[in-house]
Amino acid sequence: MSKMSGRLASFKGPSTPNASPVKVKQSPTRSSPSRSAESTYHRKLRSLLYELRTVTENWDDIVLVDGLKAAKSLVDTRTELDNELALIPAGTQPQYRLVQPKLEVMETRISELDTVLVKLRRQFQKMNSLVENLESLLFDAHKTKGWQFVQEPMWVTWSLEKFVTSVPEILVPYHRSLEMHTEIVNILRSHSVPFEVSREAVSRWVAQPYLEEGSWDAQWEDLCEAEIERWDITKS
Repeated sequence: MSKMSGRLASFKGPSTPNASPVKVKQSPTRSSPSRSAESTYHRKLRSLLYELRTVTENWDDIVLVDGLKAAKSLVDTRTELDNELALIPAGTQPQYRLVQPKLEVMETRISELDTVLVKLRRQFQKMNSLVENLESLLFDAHKTKGWQFVQEPMWVTWSLEKFVTSVPEILVPYHRSLEMHTEIVNILRSHSVPFEVSREAVSRWVAQPYLEEGSWDAQWEDLCEAEIERWDITKS
């Protein structure tokens, strides 16, 4: 991210359009008057943003399906074992056949959570790559088309420059969320963690608090629908 920030910081030029998108219904006649047809840069921008949205959808699937299933099963199995051990008379050793199967399930669930973290890191790496591709698109457009092209509205009010310099903001909440999920897995890794702590950890896992206001859906979906022609077509 630091490399990109340095390059974009040196990207001087006139002021960009306002950050607030014009939330109007899509219309074939709302394009910039100077552009009678979409260029390669229009199509590439739309495609890269669509790919970015797909990555965030995959992120949610990994967290809320694979991750939640493993975390919940881990906590449930640990609770079942604690309850069974509590029924054993004081001074009596628990039987191997009672403890070992539960321990094997718990270790499997921990391994599954580690795999979930690997998958999330891959999704975050894809986000970074897509942001870098957007940056390259901006510099290529500036080189071949000039300043006016990258700073005039693409479809409604946002310019190519505005899109490319704003999109990297999405990396921050997803990076924080990745760190939070890593912390939660480390908490759940210990078999001695109290039930209340485990339950709170699983609740945070599901809530993804850093994405409440910073996710793709919260920040970008409505904006893209308002600012990009035929955005709704890419959903089908």
